[in-house]
Amino acid sequence: DNYRIGMGGGAVSSVATGEFAHSLELNAVQRANPEMQKRVANAIRAMAEADSNPIVSIHDHGAGGHLNCLSELVEDTGGTIDMQQLPIGDPTLSAKEIVGNESQERMGLVMKSQHISLLKQVAERERAPMYQVGIITGDHHLKFEATEPPHPMDLELQHLFGSSPKTILEDQTKERHFEICSYKADEVEEYLSKIFMLEGVGCKDWLTNKVDRSVTGKVALQQTTGSLQLPLNNLGISAMDYSGKKGVATSIGHAPVAGLIDPEAGSRLSVAEALTNLVWAPLENGLSNVSLSANWMWPAKTAGEDARLYAAVEALSNIACKLGINVPTGKDSLSLKQKYPDNTTVLAPGTVIVSACAEVTDFNLAVTPDLKPADQSHLIYIDFSSAPLGLGGSSLGQALNQIGGSTPDIKDIGYFKRCFNVIQELISEKLILAGHDVGEGGLITSLLEMAFPTTRTGFTADLSALGNDPVKVLFNENPAVVIQVSKLDEVKVIMHRQNLSYQIIGSVSEQSSADIKINISRYSFDIATYRSQWFKTSYLLDRHQTRPDLARDRYENFHRQPVDFILPNSFKGTYSSLDLDPRHNTVSPFKAAIIREKGVNGDREMAYSLFLAGFEVKDVHMTDLVAGRETLEDISLMVFVGGFSNSDVLGSAKGWAGAFRYNQQAQQTIKQFYQRSDTLSLGVCNGCQLMMELGLVYPEHNEHPKMQQNDSGKFESSFLTVDIHENPSVMFGSLAGSRLGIWVAHGEGKFHFPLNREHYEIAATYGYQAYPGNPNGSQYNAAAVCSSDGRHLAIMPHLERSIFPWQWAYRDQLGSAQVTPWMEAFVNARKWVAKQIKTKQPSNSSAFEL
Repeated sequence: DNYRIGMGGGAVSSVATGEFAHSLELNAVQRANPEMQKRVANAIRAMAEADSNPIVSIHDHGAGGHLNCLSELVEDTGGTIDMQQLPIGDPTLSAKEIVGNESQERMGLVMKSQHISLLKQVAERERAPMYQVGIITGDHHLKFEATEPPHPMDLELQHLFGSSPKTILEDQTKERHFEICSYKADEVEEYLSKIFMLEGVGCKDWLTNKVDRSVTGKVALQQTTGSLQLPLNNLGISAMDYSGKKGVATSIGHAPVAGLIDPEAGSRLSVAEALTNLVWAPLENGLSNVSLSANWMWPAKTAGEDARLYAAVEALSNIACKLGINVPTGKDSLSLKQKYPDNTTVLAPGTVIVSACAEVTDFNLAVTPDLKPADQSHLIYIDFSSAPLGLGGSSLGQALNQIGGSTPDIKDIGYFKRCFNVIQELISEKLILAGHDVGEGGLITSLLEMAFPTTRTGFTADLSALGNDPVKVLFNENPAVVIQVSKLDEVKVIMHRQNLSYQIIGSVSEQSSADIKINISRYSFDIATYRSQWFKTSYLLDRHQTRPDLARDRYENFHRQPVDFILPNSFKGTYSSLDLDPRHNTVSPFKAAIIREKGVNGDREMAYSLFLAGFEVKDVHMTDLVAGRETLEDISLMVFVGGFSNSDVLGSAKGWAGAFRYNQQAQQTIKQFYQRSDTLSLGVCNGCQLMMELGLVYPEHNEHPKMQQNDSGKFESSFLTVDIHENPSVMFGSLAGSRLGIWVAHGEGKFHFPLNREHYEIAATYGYQAYPGNPNGSQYNAAAVCSSDGRHLAIMPHLERSIFPWQWAYRDQLGSAQVTPWMEAFVNARKWVAKQIKTKQPSNSSAFEL
């Protein structure tokens, strides 16, 4: 709804903080409501996925609010908006405040009148507020109509979307000169320790461990890599669907300090970093299919800065054109300065953050940075820059409190393009074992980061061919890549054919050290020692968001808890071995239901897991149960899925549980389901919390297990292992004795048991008892529990996001498997249901209390 807090966002985002009145800046705060976003998205997706999409046009509310969104929807036709129909939370708002309100999570649609009732029905089911606010007139006139004239907006569209006057900025170029970096050649070890303490170079685990990196089940490549699961991947990939191998790759690049020295070089380096991060996935049509987004962060309207901005924009345009890639979108935040009452002004370095995006032909071929144990494998350095090594704008300069006089650059854009295409060819030919770009922290950081994610590899390198100055060689940030290859002769043929320069700089070893030679200089870096230094930055930041003792535990245990697996003896990993049909063209007699509440986000991946296992899957919203539209009488397997029902404001799915407890129809439906003896149920994450809250797993107990907030006090996301024990579970029984990789993503995943361990069937425990291997502090190390008869299972980790090898963040032991052992759990459920149907077991009439 419209409130005064939704005013002023667009205006304030482009001026210096402190320039406007304090009240206006407070009114510019834009609220965020992700649950409402999800509800709206569900309603729109229902329209978009219909056989015939009834949405004619769609536009989000952003800067300008209703005025911008609704006017642009009718800019080719004209329309009348009835302001009385707009959602207004504050009746004191003026017409201007209503029309320009920028409150979030709102979409404007154009639909034909005969389709409105369908959208209304879907919106009510999804609990997405919907308002019919106006009509298309076709008279090229725009009117925001009040109850009586004068109307706040009443004009011809040509006056609104006509030829707007161009803004002309005048500025003078101001030359800036910085001294070249000064350093001592004999302090390399000290410099390395210093740069590892920089936020831009050090470990980002403090950031990645608290965001859901598995949601949707379509995440094919996220931040962490290797058996130690360190956040070092170059790019991210999202699968386009669950059955194919195509995806979308994204990466970012920026060079703020280099841009301070030379804004044009800063733009080129930002593009170069984004592309040398993106290059590690096989792209459809290679470089030509890449699109960029440019986010300009600049202290504009300051003497000399507009000229620098112009030069930076022009440089980015030029390199994009020469590379043959487009920049279809972007954003500007031109207010990166702070004014103080004494007229002091602090500027941030102008920079452009470049996001790169492209379609991936096969995400299974994506290359990760972690070195692979391989006999006679080689490290190759490929320079993309064609420029002298430079330390200007480098992390070393920052660590020494220096900016530097000259910055790296891209001197030959055509050669850069050729380098990119050669890496693409090597990936397609499966000739690269590991690869990493040279970026923040320089070449030495890139080499060590390739060794950090595993405890099994080190390397020896001779970097003499790169230069005589060991500091420049080790800490330069010239755009380049390092690749690990085993078939050196085949790689050489391809690079020679493309006339590419390269240096074979070393080989991978099984020792835990990095031995480097640069002419007469010799260095030996203990990988474990420097990995700990690199991780310490994350620990120091993590202390501010996690219980300090647990932040310390994470720091001390991260290298002691490698991900390793014990696969079931019977595991073959093929569709045929589990009798799976990815096409599933026939109607299945086995019925499963996804039960979801507003805010859940694990429904799609769970539905596909069930579908692949052979179930016909029904989507059931809580509104269907409350209204009596769904009775579950034909359902054999009911699944409560993961997410954040009711935004988890009450904690542990208590709000979701209330929807069952305090709605007679829903309560009766679930009672009848659990009174039957031919049914199974599964609760995952938020659904696990719901089952615990309702006492669905152990209805015979007077006191039920509860889910509590993680001991760390924050959301936990990680790929870890769980051990499956001997258990009576229908789904997990055949997996006993295995240790499997799985995703966790929860804030309240701690099992609390009121009774001793022998009173519970704990089907799965976390692979390590110490944090973060046990991410929530669960009692008895529990990750999953099941009922004594094995029919009802509650699990906190997301098995439905772990059914394919490409979903696993570390999968070396899975080989060429098509599915992971988790798929067997769903097949076990299907087989059990088939047996019940065949034997036609009578219903159990025993009482069930909710």
